[in-house]
Amino acid sequence: MIPFLDLKQINQQYKTELKAACDRVIDSGWYIGGQELEKFEQHFAQYCGAEFAIGVANGLDALILTLRAWKELGKLQDGDEVIVPANTYIASILAITANNLTPVLVEPDEQSFNISPTAIQAAITAKTKVILPVHLYGQLADMPKIMQIAQQHNLLVLEDSAQAHGAQIEGRKAGNWGNASGFSFYPGKNLGALGDAGAITTNDTELAQTLKALRNYGSHEKYKNLFTGVNSRLDEIQAAILDVKLKYLDQEMEKRRQIASLYLNQIKNPYIVLPLTQVDASANLQHVWHLFVIQSEYREELQNYLKDNGVQTLIHYPIPPHKQQAYKEWNELSFPLTERIHAQVLSLPMGPTQTEEETQKVIELCNAFAPKGSA
Repeated sequence: MIPFLDLKQINQQYKTELKAACDRVIDSGWYIGGQELEKFEQHFAQYCGAEFAIGVANGLDALILTLRAWKELGKLQDGDEVIVPANTYIASILAITANNLTPVLVEPDEQSFNISPTAIQAAITAKTKVILPVHLYGQLADMPKIMQIAQQHNLLVLEDSAQAHGAQIEGRKAGNWGNASGFSFYPGKNLGALGDAGAITTNDTELAQTLKALRNYGSHEKYKNLFTGVNSRLDEIQAAILDVKLKYLDQEMEKRRQIASLYLNQIKNPYIVLPLTQVDASANLQHVWHLFVIQSEYREELQNYLKDNGVQTLIHYPIPPHKQQAYKEWNELSFPLTERIHAQVLSLPMGPTQTEEETQKVIELCNAFAPKGSA
């Protein structure tokens, strides 16, 4: 079976360094909020081009705490509207509702599947305070246009960069476009921990200080609490592990680009729609291919066919947020493009340890697929 993503093999490459990092933490006797966290935060901020990185427990907390911090700073209040793509993973929406803010769902761009600047513009009201673009599958949303809209309307921008570590437009990376950005280091991400982990990047000193307190019970100084905070801390072992893997992120992304190039150039099947990207030769826009997502009207049949022939695929994602039971009050809403995307998308194997032989097998099988009853 060709795995969708072989995490064991990915981490095996760095096993010696990862073990040494863990030994270093164990031997230090300091396991929360120490030198390893400080070092990783510095390195990750530098990598993104941002002034600050604040480690937290996971990617969802990164989004929740940023919105929470803006409320503490008086920039948001209950009921304010946050514009967000309808076709995102539910975490983007959960972060909004967890803060008693109002999600305003909009359709994505039909080519990139990222949030449409035109749809953002149309959705702005007097209550709009935040735009939350999601850099889906590893490609940045149209941040130059989104930032222009935000500046025109005096809106905050919170990037959801959970799938886009290292992605960039015009040399400017995810995490350094908006007022802040939330990252996930879930093990399957391009930069993955060996457990849950996340971070927030920002160039705003006041926001960074507020976030550092909020993640630690609202405490900026031991036993003194400025806010009713939470416990959402990136621990020393995960920070040390991430600092090791950060060194190899760019070379892993290059391998992903090579696989994507083979898929894009060699899969030729009228029953399969390939992703449309805006990558150009000058590298003004760099897709990091967290996921390689195709579309097919025959998704279930195609997925079963690939599985029967030894290829594991996944669906990102089968049910849009507005059709989930968790948001049953939205179940009657209609977002036709979003619903079509969720009904047709299928993610092919994609990972830095995937061999060319495995990639060629996936390509051959995709090209040989024909739905039952077709001519």
